Amino acid sequence: MMTSSIPEPVLDLLHRLRDKGIAAFVVGGAVRDMCLDRCPEDVDILADAAVDTLKSLFADQHVRVVGNMFPVCLVNDIEVAPCRTPSGRFPEDDLAMRDFTVNAMAYDPLDHRLIDPFNGRSDLENRIIRFTGDPAARIMEDPVRMIRGCRFSALLSARLSESAGKAVQAHARSLVGKIPGERIRNELIKAMALPAPSVFFHCLHDTGLLAGILPSLDWCYGLDGGPFHGETVFEHCLLVGDALPARQPLLRLAGYLHDAGKVDAQGIKDNRITFHGHETRVDALAADLDRLRFSVQEKDYILALVLCHMRPLAEKTRPKSIRRLLAMLAQHRLSFEDFMRMRIADKKANLAKSPYTLADIRLRVEKVRREMARQTAFHPDDLAISGKDIMALRHLGPGPEVGRIKQHLFEKVLDDPDLNDRETLRQMVQDMD
Repeated sequence: MMTSSIPEPVLDLLHRLRDKGIAAFVVGGAVRDMCLDRCPEDVDILADAAVDTLKSLFADQHVRVVGNMFPVCLVNDIEVAPCRTPSGRFPEDDLAMRDFTVNAMAYDPLDHRLIDPFNGRSDLENRIIRFTGDPAARIMEDPVRMIRGCRFSALLSARLSESAGKAVQAHARSLVGKIPGERIRNELIKAMALPAPSVFFHCLHDTGLLAGILPSLDWCYGLDGGPFHGETVFEHCLLVGDALPARQPLLRLAGYLHDAGKVDAQGIKDNRITFHGHETRVDALAADLDRLRFSVQEKDYILALVLCHMRPLAEKTRPKSIRRLLAMLAQHRLSFEDFMRMRIADKKANLAKSPYTLADIRLRVEKVRREMARQTAFHPDDLAISGKDIMALRHLGPGPEVGRIKQHLFEKVLDDPDLNDRETLRQMVQDMD
C-alpha cells in the first residue's frame, strides 16, 4: 500500500478523529488506487460519526455539508462522510452499500490496517469487476452502476464477473431509460479520460447498454465500412476516438460519433456500399445528445465537428478551397486545430490506408496558415463593409435582403480576398442590379 501517497491534511483529520475516539478510514477509490500502487487523485474519509458531530469537531476548519440523499462534510475540501449505518458494524456495513468490491475497501493508514470484507483486493489482482453482494439489488439501488461497471472495466483493464455481466444484460433494456440523461452524460465524459475508451464502448455494446444510451452509435456495429476502409464503421469510430486527446473530452466523444450518420446514408452503387453525405445525417445523433442533456453549446460543437470532418484538405487543395474551409469552420465556430486533430485521427483509423506523415501534416498546416495570414474575411461579419453601409447605399431597411447582399459579397471575397476593401465593396453594392 502506498501510504506515503496520503496527503498530510488527510492524516491530520484522521488523527483528530482518533483523538476524539472516532473510528475513521480512508475509503473508496483511494484505497483501490493504493492497492494498485497508484497515487490516488482524491482521498475520502469515512467516519463512525453523525454529520452534526463532524461539523462540531471541525468547527475551526472550513466545513461545508453537501449532498441530499447522503450528506457528507467537506473539511477543507476533503470529503469526510458519516457512517450510513450507525447501528451496525463499522465500517463493514457501510462498505456493503457500495457498488463494486474493488471500491468496497477501507484502510487505516495510522495502524496500516486494510478492511476488505468482499475480497476487493483479490478481484483487483484478478482484474474482475464484481458487484458488492447481490448484483440485481445493487443495480436497482442505482441503475447508473451498470454504466460505471463498464467504465471501471475499461479503467482497470478488467472484465465484468459472470454474475455482474448477466445482471447488467438482464436490466439494461428496462432500466437504462430511467437513468437521468445528465448522469449518463457525466459517465460518458468521465470515460473520455480513459487510456482507451473504446474498451468502455465495447462493454456498453456487449451488455446491451449502448442501444439505450447512444443508439446512433450502436447501429454502426457490424456495418461494413465500404471499399475504402479495412474495418467496420463501429470499429472505425472507436479507433478515431482513441486517437484523439483525452484532455479534450468533447472532441474525443465527437470522434467516437463522427460517422454515426453512415447508418442512414448507406446505399449501393455499382454493387458497392456507399455513404454519400453521411456527415449531414445528424438527426439521430442530435436526438441522442438532447436525451443525454448535453448543453446547446456542447451539442453544437460535436455536431459541427461531424458536419465538417469530410471537408477536403489535401496536398493539391487550392487556396480558394482552403478559404472556403476556413469560412465553414468560422460559421460553425470551430478552430482549425480541432478540425485538423479530427482529420489526423480519421486518417489514422482507416486500416486500408496509410496515416498522415509528419510532413503531410506540416504541409497542410502551412497551406492554411498562409491563407489565415492574408487577414481575409472568413465570415460575413469580417467584411470591410457593414450591414448599415449596405442599407444606406441601397436605401433599404433591416431585412433578409441585406443579408442576401452581404452573403453575395462574402462569396466574392472568398474567391478573391483583394476585394475585401471598403471602397471596392461599396462600389460593388452600388453596381448591383
